[in-house]
Amino acid sequence: MSDNPSPSPQNPHLIYFADPMCSWCWGFAPVVEAITARYPDLAIRLVLGGLRPFTDKPMDASAKGDIRNHWEHVRDASGQPFDFSFFERDGFVYDTEPAARAVVTGRQLAPEKAIALEHGIARAFYAENRDVTDAETLADLAAELGFDRKAFLAAFAKEETRQETLGDFALSQRAGVTGFPTLIAGPQADGNYALVTAGYQPPEPILARIGSWLEQHKAVA
Repeated sequence: MSDNPSPSPQNPHLIYFADPMCSWCWGFAPVVEAITARYPDLAIRLVLGGLRPFTDKPMDASAKGDIRNHWEHVRDASGQPFDFSFFERDGFVYDTEPAARAVVTGRQLAPEKAIALEHGIARAFYAENRDVTDAETLADLAAELGFDRKAFLAAFAKEETRQETLGDFALSQRAGVTGFPTLIAGPQADGNYALVTAGYQPPEPILARIGSWLEQHKAVA
């Protein structure tokens, strides 16, 4: 899986704004995998969006109902698995910052594994009902992908990692991203980026759009 946090500005690449605790991003995970299978040399820069970081209040019945409704829509649209026993939890605080910071940690230690880690955390949360707000659980998930668990926890706890995570959130805001997943492609001839999708779409139109964009990029190169 191609993931490069700093692709050459001259080379065509994608920027993927996502959050591992965003249900539509979980739905979009097979689309990202399809992109990397079809275009293995196309770099993807992953930017953590910050869905609802630093939430400090437990979910109440109303919040559970709203989120369950979203999950059902994503399941029906994407076919991705969900473990709805999550909604039997009491007192769960839906803070997305630790999971996002875990992906940033993975990106620091092994950039080529960042997207795989984002997908792994999402799978653990949505399909396996694991608590991905917990540092130890996040370290376990990183270890499953070959990260050194002790080194991962040490990097995860650093202030520099927290600041880099906040930097990703700020970049999403500056880019005008208002929802996840968002995928953009560039650079264009004028140096700007083109929107591939803002929100979930199935693989076929996304792959076709990227293919057309790459052909246009070759034509003007």
